[in-house]
Amino acid sequence: MEQTVAKTEGKSFRCVIADDSAFARKNIAGVVARLGGTVVGEAVNGKEAVDLYDRLRPDLVLLDITMPLQNGVDALRQIMEKDQTARIVVVSSIGHKEMIWKAITLGAKHFITKPFDQDYVGTIIKSVIEGKETQS
Repeated sequence: MEQTVAKTEGKSFRCVIADDSAFARKNIAGVVARLGGTVVGEAVNGKEAVDLYDRLRPDLVLLDITMPLQNGVDALRQIMEKDQTARIVVVSSIGHKEMIWKAITLGAKHFITKPFDQDYVGTIIKSVIEGKETQS
């Protein structure tokens, strides 16, 4: 199946993907690459996500809500306490509406629900990178 994800408007970006699913990380990384971005780090839990953010200061974090050791909402809270300009998109299963809402109120720029469509993920990432984020 041909993917139609369009590159961001001349902007390369650095991204951290935090998800305990290797399959999800690989799929999201493919979208990031098609948009002209580079995955600079991958985390399998919230603690690793916070550590990678502190060390790498990426332009974008794609952060799964449900992960071992530390969930994505707690990781988001820690990152936002350190850097209120952080651009974070949370990734969640459809049944986690309350946690998604909490993440948005804590500063997440948008959310993606699993299972996801790669074109839709590309649209969300592109809008956040270009500063046009809107939660819908």
